Amino acid sequence: MEGLDATQLRTLAAVIGEGSFEGAARVLHVTPSAVSQRIRALEEVVGQVLVRRNRPCQATDAGQPLLRLAVQLTLLEREALAEARGAADGAAGRTRVPVVVNADSLATWFVPALARVPAELAVCFDVRQDDQDHTAELLRDGAVLAAVTAQREPVQGCRVRPLGTMRYRALAAPALVARWFPDGLTAEALADAPMLVFDRKDRVQHRFVRAVTGRDLDPPVHHVPSVPAFSEAIRCGLAWGLVPERLAEPDLAVGVCVDLDPGRHVDAPLYWQHWRLESRLLAALTDAVRAEAALALR
Repeated sequence: MEGLDATQLRTLAAVIGEGSFEGAARVLHVTPSAVSQRIRALEEVVGQVLVRRNRPCQATDAGQPLLRLAVQLTLLEREALAEARGAADGAAGRTRVPVVVNADSLATWFVPALARVPAELAVCFDVRQDDQDHTAELLRDGAVLAAVTAQREPVQGCRVRPLGTMRYRALAAPALVARWFPDGLTAEALADAPMLVFDRKDRVQHRFVRAVTGRDLDPPVHHVPSVPAFSEAIRCGLAWGLVPERLAEPDLAVGVCVDLDPGRHVDAPLYWQHWRLESRLLAALTDAVRAEAALALR
């Protein structure tokens, strides 16, 4: 059987990373036709369709292990080249490192973690955002090298390290509390009061409601998929919602929001999962993430 071609593997990673054949062509400095020919040749070697030609392009089940291999090879190849040249200052070109993180971590502590990575490693971070209950899926698919995730069990081929717990508190504007919760957090009030949800993967609010009432309720929901806009919607009285404690404290301190139940919160344990590679860059990123998480999380 014919072996795998490194150029074709890099092209596969570029197509999935950029989401299109045209985008891959731009970053690889070739024509879209050349990209298409390389992918077609790789598919002929494997005997399987590797790319779903959607918008964005996605790896098929057969393409996922090759995508993992492609991203890993790119990382290790650049590190080996830099070491062989006796330089770690970008002489081998900057290394693209795709990672995925939940929105609340991205809005609070994760960017300072990236800034801890030594500049001489010459990294270009490609940060994706997804719900913490779903970030490990991108790791499993091979689209990213590492993930902040709620999944404790390691994805096959990965290491997992606990980061700490992100605590959420239920916030609302005083006027909304007066209108919808005059008698406190009753099941009837929680069923009727408008609730704020980040997106359709977000179940934090629903877990809170079940913890309070012991029931699965179906309140009216507003979806606001932006961390700053989410907090602003609560301040404006649009709905109540759960906010990371670090973001909630300033609004509570000045009284623009109140805690619906000061004795209750939702804790979300977070973990760092990354591919099991002997990589200086990945080790440095892991150290940086763990150090920043130790300061920011419980």
